[in-house]
Amino acid sequence: MYQIRPETEADFHEVEALYDLCFAPGRTALSSYRLRDGVPKVADLCLTLRTQDQILLAAIRYWPVRVGGRKTLLLGPIAVHPTAQGEGLGALLMLQSLKQAAIAGWSRVMLVGDAPYYSRFGFVRLDGVEMPPPTNPDRVLGLELWDDAWVDVRGKVTREDGPISEAGLAE
Repeated sequence: MYQIRPETEADFHEVEALYDLCFAPGRTALSSYRLRDGVPKVADLCLTLRTQDQILLAAIRYWPVRVGGRKTLLLGPIAVHPTAQGEGLGALLMLQSLKQAAIAGWSRVMLVGDAPYYSRFGFVRLDGVEMPPPTNPDRVLGLELWDDAWVDVRGKVTREDGPISEAGLAE
C-alpha cells in the first residue's frame, strides 16, 4: 500500500536527494532547469509517493512555462527510487498528477524525455516547440489534456514569471 500526497516544504530535501540519486550529477545544468530557476512550482501537482512506513519511493514535479506565449505545464522531474523501479510507481504518479492537472484547468503539458517511455501516456513529439539549447528536439514531447490544446501552439519555451492561478489557465 502506498500513500500519494502533495509535496510539502518538509519533503523538499528528501525529494532533492531522490533526484540526485536517480539522475546524473549535472542535472541542474540542463536547459529545463533554467526555466524553473526562481519560479514557484505548481504545488498542487507536485506529488510524493511513500510506503506506509513513510519511505519516499517516488516524486513528480510540475512548473509553469509559456510556449509561444501560451501557458503550459512543464512536467519534471519525475523519479522512482532504484529499488522500486519497474513496479509502475512512476506511471501511478504520472496518471494521478495529469488527471489533477486537467481538473485544475491546465490544457497542455510538455516534457523533455524519451519518446518510447512517455508515448504510452499519450505524449508525442512537439514540432515547432523550441526548448532552450542544447535540448534535442526529438525529446521535446507534449500531451493534450483537453482536445486540440496543442493546435497552433508553436514557438520558444520561456519562463513563466507571472503569478499562477487556476483561473484562466486553459486558453
